[in-house]
Amino acid sequence: MSTNACSAWNPERCTGTTDCPPRCPRFIDGHGDPVLVVPYSASRFSDLVSMYVDYPDRHRSMGLPPATRDRIEGCLEELIERGANVIAASEGRIVGHAAYAPRSSREPQFVVFVDPSYHDRGIGSELCRHVVARAADAGHEALVLDVDAANERAVHVYRRMGFETVDRNGNELRMRLSFDEPIVETVRLPPAERPVRP
Repeated sequence: MSTNACSAWNPERCTGTTDCPPRCPRFIDGHGDPVLVVPYSASRFSDLVSMYVDYPDRHRSMGLPPATRDRIEGCLEELIERGANVIAASEGRIVGHAAYAPRSSREPQFVVFVDPSYHDRGIGSELCRHVVARAADAGHEALVLDVDAANERAVHVYRRMGFETVDRNGNELRMRLSFDEPIVETVRLPPAERPVRP
């Protein structure tokens, strides 16, 4: 194990090391609470399913996340097998999940979900940044996503991240983030070097 890793929880003064992942896993949310964003591991499957089982119906959009445990488990198993996944944990509890799939695509599909009781803390935006950094680091050219235009909160976050609308089908928007955009390099910066709202 490397001894060069940052040992301080608050990453604000961190300038990074050669051992850092594409983005620092430590994040202080909008309530001042520490959140850890790390790659998904199989040992957390039941915890991840639990986050989705308790997801309120009013926060589901375009059929996602699925509404029953069986469908949640099936959807997650496929996403885990075909994609790259990260989770956000607060005090050990999974409060967010983001992924892109398939890993074989030059422009994989992106999804992100945050436990609604943890909305408005910046966790969704931080998960987006992690997926962008990891996908760019893996050699992908862009990320695409589909979102309901009525989901103004999500559309706002995606636009702020640099996603642009490339197609509209009824109320469904297709958005794309090219990895030629400056956000890709910004999300990789160590915490001390980042702009206030990358």
